[in-house]
Amino acid sequence: MASITADVILFWCDRRMLGFLIRRLPFWVREPLLIAVGSVFGVRIMYLAFSDHDRVAAGIGLVFIVFTAIRVYVVIRALRARRHSGQAAPGAAAAGDAVAQAQAQAQAQAQPQPQPQHPLALQPQHALSLQPEPETGAGGPPARPRAPEEKHNAWGQAFAAVAVFGAIGAVLWLSPRFVPSENNKPQAPSCSDETDEMLPKAYKGSPRPVTGEELCNVLNRTDLATLLGTPGETATTVSGTNNTAPLTDEKVAQPEAEVKFDTYTVQVSATYDDLSTDQYVKLMKFGNEQNIRTLKVLGRPAVLASDYTMKFEINLGGSGGTGGPVEQGPLARTLSVALDRHDRGGFCDITVWSTSGALPNDSVLVDIAEKVLPKIPERTAR
Repeated sequence: MASITADVILFWCDRRMLGFLIRRLPFWVREPLLIAVGSVFGVRIMYLAFSDHDRVAAGIGLVFIVFTAIRVYVVIRALRARRHSGQAAPGAAAAGDAVAQAQAQAQAQAQPQPQPQHPLALQPQHALSLQPEPETGAGGPPARPRAPEEKHNAWGQAFAAVAVFGAIGAVLWLSPRFVPSENNKPQAPSCSDETDEMLPKAYKGSPRPVTGEELCNVLNRTDLATLLGTPGETATTVSGTNNTAPLTDEKVAQPEAEVKFDTYTVQVSATYDDLSTDQYVKLMKFGNEQNIRTLKVLGRPAVLASDYTMKFEINLGGSGGTGGPVEQGPLARTLSVALDRHDRGGFCDITVWSTSGALPNDSVLVDIAEKVLPKIPERTAR
């Protein structure tokens, strides 16, 4: 919780800093910058949304596009207002000059002509009246000189734009180092949806056996790596198949699911035959299984055993497409649990192995079984 709060605070501070820098930019630098960023992000997110069929991403891309359209509308209005003001200014100046000239002619005609006087009769106050009077409007106060218009600092605007781009690039470059993001972690694969696959006739009974896809969804848990003792790992491949038991003419369903990590591989299968756990243990003793141990899991009879996997290679190159001989693979540990508490027949196998040959403790298989078995319907009385 503390790390999430720190991430939110840091993101909020970065957003405030970026917003402050953008607000400090002049209008004719800020608005084109926002239009460029919004259009690029909007088009890119909408393309990814349509490619991945993601409605949330499509909504985010639509927000960017609407935001960009609003900024474009604001810039167009500003350009029109600037064009109209530029066209009206010369006409207003010419009209003002014409009015001032007409007023000056009217005042000159209204003033009486001065009578000739003797040079010695000239008084000082008349000499003062010869000074030019300030220009006035039509009955208004003297006109004041216009203040010089501010000129835009082009170099300052260019520097501000470069600084903003540099700040955005620095934030995007450095944020993954200081803010750990869950999006940087590899995403675990999901089970494929094979709804169009034709199920074998063994899966058409009532009640229907669990399918390989359902087993895959049950096994592909977010805490499976933690149960195996490797919490930092992410599943590399997952799969589920609707198999049938061999030599049964497709009458016995045997779905399987597999989740593979870098360290361990976990496989779950369910066999819907009439073999009880006691009978299955007797068969194990005649086979090559090692370290057989019976126990109870969730009130059901269960047995633990070890056996070697098979390793074989298939060479698809060339015309023959032959492979190497079948070899003995690494040792695997299997926990077999009855499909119901009364052991009416059928069992669920949970097998774990690794390419290095290392095996987890038996308690790990029991923990996985306690998470997986409640999601598999128990076998009812027949």
